[in-house]
Amino acid sequence: MLYQYYELHRASLAPMRLMASGALSLLDLPGNPLRQTPLGHITAAALDHFENNTQYFGKPAFGHGATEIDGRMVAVSEEVVQRRTWCDLLHFRREVERPGDPRLLIVAPLSGHFATLLRGTVEAFLPDHDVYITDWANARDVPVFAPDFDLDDYIDHVIDFIGLLGPRVHVLAVCQPAVPVLAATALMNAANDPDAPASITLIGGPIDTREAPTAVNQFAKRRNLDWFRNNVIHAVPFGHAGFMRRVYPGFLQLAGFMAMNLDRHMEAHWQMFLHLVDGDGESLASKRAFYQEYKSVMDMSANYYLQTISAVFQDHLLPRGLMISRDRPVDCAAITRTALMTVEGERDDISGIGQTRAAHRLCRHLPERMKMHHEQEGVGHYGLFNGSRFRRDVAPRIKSFIAAQR
Repeated sequence: MLYQYYELHRASLAPMRLMASGALSLLDLPGNPLRQTPLGHITAAALDHFENNTQYFGKPAFGHGATEIDGRMVAVSEEVVQRRTWCDLLHFRREVERPGDPRLLIVAPLSGHFATLLRGTVEAFLPDHDVYITDWANARDVPVFAPDFDLDDYIDHVIDFIGLLGPRVHVLAVCQPAVPVLAATALMNAANDPDAPASITLIGGPIDTREAPTAVNQFAKRRNLDWFRNNVIHAVPFGHAGFMRRVYPGFLQLAGFMAMNLDRHMEAHWQMFLHLVDGDGESLASKRAFYQEYKSVMDMSANYYLQTISAVFQDHLLPRGLMISRDRPVDCAAITRTALMTVEGERDDISGIGQTRAAHRLCRHLPERMKMHHEQEGVGHYGLFNGSRFRRDVAPRIKSFIAAQR
């Protein structure tokens, strides 16, 4: 019933949001003497802050209408290359002929946020790569009579998309998909698949969460699977296409993320209120843009979520050599033709130092010349794939690594 209560609470706030919006409009009328007083500034800031923080944030847009290539702006359009029930393969088509650019498949995490969380990642690679991304579906929008989705399906989707994009494709996985991408690569190498990727880059992924376990890892380890099944899995309420489908709601994932750094988020919201009072629109816009993306969450299939908790965070099947997908043993030692790069952040509180780098130990038959690891100083999890440090330090290293494998 938690999901239903959440929807009811959200609906109950709608009249108050409407009142706040109306009061703000009245306050902003030209000539209103109250608006320019200290009390007016504080009242307007409070109304604006309430209105913004109680609205529903749906799926954002990538918004990449153009990119700069060789000093000139080139138009970019989005096209769905393959549409599936649980995922669309999205292509950012650049209106320019550059046949020599590497083809890059970005595998977005399915961990509560939309693929647009990697907007900055896509933007960094658009000028010199032919970029594709997995655009996962919100589970609450998938009808209950449609096929279900689990971790094995995720691996199969990655294998199929790699095959669709053809030989010599490069794959970049951010956070959660590091495990299914490494597993898919191992299966394709073991089968001598000619479409096995030329390289994979794993960023801040939970390959072996026994290394430097974080609060997230410890939380998953302390509770058995029945606890997760009974406490965080809920049915989609009436009013959505996925009515009655069992899901892990995105709002629970968001609550968990925010609880990890509650003091930091409270300080950020207080700062946004002060920006409103002071009329500092530029500082306010940057913080709001972050939180609009951060609060845009999606539901996950219950089977996928529970299988991931069990296989990745509790039983550590991949690093122990015990992972099996569709009766296929997943042996990372079979990876001999796909180059491997791993990236970790010094301050990552989601995937601790050493968890992603563990992939090198598992790919023991891969020549050292085909391996690379980078630890980025001074960044947390989000900074590994977005922001100035990513653009300046991380992305150039990944590009150089990809270029070396061509």
